Amino acid sequence: MRAAKGGAHEQGGKHISGGEQISTFEGITHAVNFLLEKGLTHSKGSPDFMQIQFECIHDSVRLLKPLDVQSHQIESVEKGQALARQLLRQAGVPKSSIETLDQLLPSYSRQGGAVLFDIHSDRPIDERGIRVSRMDWQPDNYEQWAAYHGVPRNLRMKEALVLATKVTSHPAAVAELCWSDDPDYITGYVASKRLGYQRINKLKKFGDEQGCRIFFVNGREDIESYIHYLKKQPIFIRWEEAE
Repeated sequence: MRAAKGGAHEQGGKHISGGEQISTFEGITHAVNFLLEKGLTHSKGSPDFMQIQFECIHDSVRLLKPLDVQSHQIESVEKGQALARQLLRQAGVPKSSIETLDQLLPSYSRQGGAVLFDIHSDRPIDERGIRVSRMDWQPDNYEQWAAYHGVPRNLRMKEALVLATKVTSHPAAVAELCWSDDPDYITGYVASKRLGYQRINKLKKFGDEQGCRIFFVNGREDIESYIHYLKKQPIFIRWEEAE
């Protein structure tokens, strides 16, 4: 599902909401109704364009364990941004890439997808915006995971962790930096295989509609394979309690 105001996204419409689910055929009606409600009740306003589509998945679904989660309560946006830079360095992103990104970030803030950023050239590989798709987490399993770890059982947390887990599991992935374009949601995260999902409570100011989604990648890996994986490989997150 994608929803916008002022016309479709490709016609200059303002993005309002987006989402997806992996469903059985029998569950399509429920999934469509869920996505319809999500698009119509977003904090960014009421859309005047919405598109909901479904397609059959023929590829085998891969199971991934959710990334480990750690939350950081920070006093200010400035300290949150500083922590994000520190975590990116720990994840393997060079200082030069982070400094270059600081200069380019304003131009990416309204990008309709994720920007792939090569840590070796310190330049974006694809600025058109990559949309990650075909991923989900069964509600009952997510509820069990959330209860076990004592984390919020909300849809936003679930969707972010599903995406971060898929994005960082590929060999080409180094780290992800993300915060929402929702003006009333200022929490974001840094994620990587090495660090897990590092949730930071303040990464932008209230009222700011500029979002960020950057995938730091190793450009010496097969990037076309990574892009195909992000767009087409079906993923289910599956958690099992350690014995």
